[in-house]
Amino acid sequence: MYLRTVKVPSSNGNVNEYVRVVEAYRQDGKVKQRTIADLGRKDVLTALLPQLQRLLLGLPRTVGEPASVGEPVPADIAVLEAATWGPVLVVRALFEQLGLWQVFDELLGKAKQGPSYTDRAFVLLANRLIRPASEHGLARWLETDFVCDRQGRRFLPHWHTHRRVKVHFRQLRAWYRTLDRLVAAKSQIEVRLYQRLRDLFSLQPDLVLFDITSSYFEGAGPKDFAKHGYSRDGKSQNVQVVVGLVMVAGWPIAHHVWQGNTLDVTTVARVIQDLMTRFQFGRIIFVGDRGMVSDDNLEALRRDGHGYLVGLKRRRNAQLDAWLQTLDDTKWLDCPMGITVREQKTNPPRTRVQEVASGDAQQRVFVIDSDERRQYEQGKRQQAMERTRVRLDKVQARVAQGKLTNAAQVGAAAERALRAHHGYRYFDWKFQDGVFTYFDHPIHLEREKRLEGKYVVATSEKNVDAQSAVALYKQLTEVERGFRHLKDVLALRPIYHQVEPRVRAHIFVAALALLLQTLLERRLQEAHVDLSAPEALQAVEVIRHVTFKLHAEHRSGVSAASARAHEVLVALNITNLRPPSPPTEDPTVV
Repeated sequence: MYLRTVKVPSSNGNVNEYVRVVEAYRQDGKVKQRTIADLGRKDVLTALLPQLQRLLLGLPRTVGEPASVGEPVPADIAVLEAATWGPVLVVRALFEQLGLWQVFDELLGKAKQGPSYTDRAFVLLANRLIRPASEHGLARWLETDFVCDRQGRRFLPHWHTHRRVKVHFRQLRAWYRTLDRLVAAKSQIEVRLYQRLRDLFSLQPDLVLFDITSSYFEGAGPKDFAKHGYSRDGKSQNVQVVVGLVMVAGWPIAHHVWQGNTLDVTTVARVIQDLMTRFQFGRIIFVGDRGMVSDDNLEALRRDGHGYLVGLKRRRNAQLDAWLQTLDDTKWLDCPMGITVREQKTNPPRTRVQEVASGDAQQRVFVIDSDERRQYEQGKRQQAMERTRVRLDKVQARVAQGKLTNAAQVGAAAERALRAHHGYRYFDWKFQDGVFTYFDHPIHLEREKRLEGKYVVATSEKNVDAQSAVALYKQLTEVERGFRHLKDVLALRPIYHQVEPRVRAHIFVAALALLLQTLLERRLQEAHVDLSAPEALQAVEVIRHVTFKLHAEHRSGVSAASARAHEVLVALNITNLRPPSPPTEDPTVV
């Protein structure tokens, strides 16, 4: 470890120098540095140096005795607490920019006592964005971070052990009541926030992205709501709910929660109807993935005057193989680079597209060929074929050893071997004259090879060219990225609530936190700050709310920002780092 100084310009134009403890370490063969501690401003440390030396060396002194030759003893300073403040400061700024204070004040109603529902909702959203935890775990966060209401009163945990619960029921009840208020006003809040986004960023709601995911429960979950269904979390043994996310121009504007056994195709009509009635959308182009597609859905979209751009199923699609066989190698169009981050790298994988005759005057079909996808799917096929060969070899050996002689038994064993890794897509077999043999399937294997690297997009839009269709379809990755943030960063899963409204409220809080995170990332991009939202929140953790004792008087202040934290503050136009001054007689709340 070693010391390093950095110079950081302040808002008044002065340049302050800060001292850090830095550690070098090796990762992936490269030497990197990380900050272990921010010691503070160099000039302040210089003034305190004699006292620091005495403290570190453990030397006693008497009152008035100089700590070192030629240096007067500075007044004793006792630091009482240095609570993390920077991330909460950032979330307060995001709240302000989205107008959430006003929206919540108008829609959540007034609390009979204690902090307002708006201030408590802020705590729930800030916790979900900064350090996701349950309403019980939130109390631990309140101990380490400085979280205050708009009057500057700090929220404190109210500890009280009752059986397994360690937080006082009165405080838990306050959080639960806030959740109840939030979910009751969900429909209105989403509309108001969409209107705010539309005004701030001039949104044009003509392209609507929609996808669904699932989130599982620990425990039984609400009766008749938590159901077993297709799990996208790999938790088929757990009951779940289905969550649908609607995005416009990269912004999550609405979400829906359904029973865990809801089928994908049944959600589209409900989502479109909601957009028409609640958000007053006009004609839209619906962009969805393969699971959303059914003939009834597409016909309903056309009948209501809407457009669509959707992925088509590659299997169980009688037309697909015919389309693939009509491809002309001279008609491929290369897609422009930069659609995804991976494609912006040197020597990016190629993506190309070709329109084929659909046989339907109301629908156009594009076949997309991706080198990256082909490489992935070829690897998966080869792996599946090798694993299937191992199983078929075992069947062959059992037949050769006379352990399997009956044709029905041989057939059952072969089918089990083929079913395990989709082997029926690649192999066929026969049992003749007591000999079992297997071989590449003459039809299925070639069809699988034709599918590799390709996916198919259909649209009703006449003025969308092939390359634009690819770009529009790839925007679905924004929804997938939103789901990843909901599940992993914002800890949507697992769900512990056992009452349906609280489940809905839990998901709503995570969705609102996702909106705040999206705004943070947008501000960072606008300011050309090369940090993700989680990285930005981590960078501002160096900003602390410090409570100290000076001459028997309690005071407080805010530590300075590091260089990276300063970039985040500038991106959000935060100039005042101090929290509001609380009432003298009532500085805290629970």
